[in-house]
Amino acid sequence: MKISYNEDSRVFKLDTERTSYCIGIVDDDNFVGHIYYGRKLTEDNLAYLMRTMEAPFVPSQNNRDRTSFLDTFPMEYTGNGLGDYREGTLEVRTADGHTGVALSYVSHRIYDGKEELEGLPATFGQDTECRTLELVCEDKILKLQVILSYSIFADSDAIARSVKIVNHADEAIYLTKVLSACIDMDNDDYEMITLHGSWARERAIQTRPVMRGKQSVSSIRGESSHQEHPFMAWKKRTTTEETGDIYAMNFVYSGNFLAQIEGDQFGSMRATMGINPYGFCWKLEPEASFQAPEVICVYSADGIGGMTRCFHDLYRNHLIRGEYKNKKRPILINNWEATYFDFNTEKLLSIAKQASELGIEMLVMDDGWFGHRNDDNSSLGDWQVNESKLNGGLKYLVDEVNKLGMKFGIWFEPEMISPDSDLYRAHPDWAIAIPGRTGSLARNQYVLDLTRKEVRDYVYEMVATVLRNANIEYVKWDMNRQLSDLGSYGLPADRQGELYHRQVLAVYELQDRMTKEFPHLLLENCSGGGARFDAGMLYYSPQIWCSDDADAVERLSIQAGTAMIYPLSTMGAHVSDCPNHTVGRITPFETRGYVALAGTFGYELDVTKIPEADRNMIPQQVAMYHKYNDLVREGDYYRIAHYADNHFYDCYEVVAKDKSEALVTYVQVLNRPNFHSRRIHIPGLDSEKTYVIANAQDWPEIKQTEYKGDTLRYAGINIPPLWGDFKGRLMHLTAK
Repeated sequence: MKISYNEDSRVFKLDTERTSYCIGIVDDDNFVGHIYYGRKLTEDNLAYLMRTMEAPFVPSQNNRDRTSFLDTFPMEYTGNGLGDYREGTLEVRTADGHTGVALSYVSHRIYDGKEELEGLPATFGQDTECRTLELVCEDKILKLQVILSYSIFADSDAIARSVKIVNHADEAIYLTKVLSACIDMDNDDYEMITLHGSWARERAIQTRPVMRGKQSVSSIRGESSHQEHPFMAWKKRTTTEETGDIYAMNFVYSGNFLAQIEGDQFGSMRATMGINPYGFCWKLEPEASFQAPEVICVYSADGIGGMTRCFHDLYRNHLIRGEYKNKKRPILINNWEATYFDFNTEKLLSIAKQASELGIEMLVMDDGWFGHRNDDNSSLGDWQVNESKLNGGLKYLVDEVNKLGMKFGIWFEPEMISPDSDLYRAHPDWAIAIPGRTGSLARNQYVLDLTRKEVRDYVYEMVATVLRNANIEYVKWDMNRQLSDLGSYGLPADRQGELYHRQVLAVYELQDRMTKEFPHLLLENCSGGGARFDAGMLYYSPQIWCSDDADAVERLSIQAGTAMIYPLSTMGAHVSDCPNHTVGRITPFETRGYVALAGTFGYELDVTKIPEADRNMIPQQVAMYHKYNDLVREGDYYRIAHYADNHFYDCYEVVAKDKSEALVTYVQVLNRPNFHSRRIHIPGLDSEKTYVIANAQDWPEIKQTEYKGDTLRYAGINIPPLWGDFKGRLMHLTAK
């Protein structure tokens, strides 16, 4: 971990354990250029890579072609409107209506540690764990200062980037676009990887060539969204799971975003990421500052898997916080698919009693416990207990569950308000709305305007009062509709363009308050399932509900896309009822358990009504979770096969950091007649060690149970056909 500056060549070099990132300052105008990102280099004499000695040359030598220079120079962070016709990262509007902005290097600071980003989630580390470079740039005409921050980590190859804008002028300036990261480089026949989907089918992996023109994913929904994800990677066509070059960006933010690669006329490309400029306009008063969210950049020479493991380790060590950061989570049972809105104290206690006898550790009461909410048409905002349902009150229910030796959790949707609610009748102006327009409903609800302090404080006190009055140890924080009708009664006309971003900041503030007042609380975020499964949310909650679709087969693809970036410990995953409530598929109870094991693990069903054979399997699954969860939570993840690609089987592995054990999950989705065994290769093992199939009794077809690590890695092992579809098994390997 080293950051250096060569004063002679004017080159900054950031070195992680295996990568280098180089930035150069050129010409009299002090342009800040991107030089190199890739495998670790021993020298920093790389300024030639910026091609400044080639026509059109730098402006001090050829100012007649200044726009040609600006349109070809590999910018580290770009201005707007002055000759660079590629996608810019910073756009402004002055009081006079002008939009031009150009940045020049002024100074820099290199220091140990990493400063917090005010009001925003971000990676963190002690002074001995990370090091930061700040490049101070300015537009002298606008008196606008732009601080580019880069942090590297002793135990990671990731680079955390962010941007801060400071207005030193005498009048306000309007920021109309502030992206957080830019990388200009040659397009070496790259392919772009993105994640897309919809409700109940989030984060499917999509790969396409990087071509000329703009290729992007984005959200303008007020959240990171089901449909697209604030992540993109670009890799060489020959890159595989475990070999080859790949670059990636992931946005530590939970609102509107833009992630884009633009191929240009010269065979180069520009990758950018940040807040989506759609609907964004931030009034920056004199001496005020604007902090943009953080982007995590990763380069790996070890393929997609190397990128994945870099993200996993960074987020586990430097993003997730709190009591459950490195702690096994309680096995919970949620009553949503068991009862929906139709429950009372007696029903919940019957589920809890049966669940406690089977080893389940927490009961979570989902939607329907407050106001007069018997369906999804009312009462959001009225966070008072409906004692006609919970006879005896909430504290009585919680105490009775605790007497069974179980923890208790509860569901909230604090950001929302129903038209049929006491809160809306008292404060209709507290909903986000455009005056004079009929508001657009979704799930018969509006969004509360949390940018207003009085609304935030009121909502927080309602939620906190519930938590203070009973021994509640888990909260599921949901958000079931996206933003529309953007208007705030609390913002003046010239600040309405700040609403999207201020709303996200308000959610962060509320969750920060909650985790500080209730430090032992396990918070799980949710948004109609996985619409806000992003790195920003992980800063406040160590786990996020992965998808409302808990069907084991669907989850293979959903969890594969999610695990490409996020640790398995963050993925809310449950064994659900069958026929599955989303797709109607029937899968073996055993397989549902194996798939849910690659996550937080829990149950989403009525344990009092399931078949006895399934119920009798729960203690085995509970024991399986306790046996393997430390490995699943802390180990290195390897993707062996994607069901979404081959349509027949899925396979993934978690390997202990010291290579002492590994857990391989194999799911045969579709069986084929007269088909011989399937050979898989098991990566990540120590070639010198001998591994034993520790659960050989589960693999009676495999007669040889001991293998050298290099044999399993390079020659592979034959997996026999399993009888039937949707069959799964675990293979636990331990080193002798």
